[in-house]
Amino acid sequence: MLTVDFARLPVGPGHRVLDLGCGAGRHAFEVLRRGADVVAFDMDQGELDGVKSMFAAMEETGEAKGTGETVQGTALDMPFENDSFDRVIAAEVLEHIHEDTTAMQEILRVLKPGGLAAITVPAFLPERICWALSEDYHTAPGGHIRIYTLAELRAKLKATGFRVGPHHFAHGLHAPYWWIKCAVGVDNDSHPLVKAYHQLLVWDIMKGPKTTRVAEAVLNQVVGKSLVLYIRKPA
Repeated sequence: MLTVDFARLPVGPGHRVLDLGCGAGRHAFEVLRRGADVVAFDMDQGELDGVKSMFAAMEETGEAKGTGETVQGTALDMPFENDSFDRVIAAEVLEHIHEDTTAMQEILRVLKPGGLAAITVPAFLPERICWALSEDYHTAPGGHIRIYTLAELRAKLKATGFRVGPHHFAHGLHAPYWWIKCAVGVDNDSHPLVKAYHQLLVWDIMKGPKTTRVAEAVLNQVVGKSLVLYIRKPA
């Protein structure tokens, strides 16, 4: 399930890409399929071990068209030289970081002049509803510590030194799923409504039928779960 639109963030052979806060590696794997070289970067070594294993499997099957490596560290002090990457992806990362402007400065530092980045965060309205429905949703260790408005995110990125480009919303079908989880208990995965909606999402991801694609395109404009913003480091 990709949040970033790679038509807006083109990657390919010759590009070096940083997937900051890569998690399980969903964007890093897509970058690798497109022929770019990717560094999957995260604090969680357990996640990185899984990503590294998938990199090896993709190389073995010929699915990897570029090279992939994993690096552990923090977004506040990344172990990379200035101007190291042609592209940076930071998907659902900044809402976890107290010093978010420091992380933005680090992204600017490691990105090459003229390079592009995609920043994704939970969109304001769906996230605000989750916070209202469940305190556990946003107070658990490692959880979300802020809710961004589009204006705030744009302003912080501009103040950092980025040129801010277009934006869109994604995963409109996923917002109701999280509202249900927040209403019945974020850890209550056995609840019938949670299980039923999860099955719907898995079916949609696997099959991608036209009906749900159209429905999500409409829902994205109203309750898209993620805000995606594309930015550039000035040349």
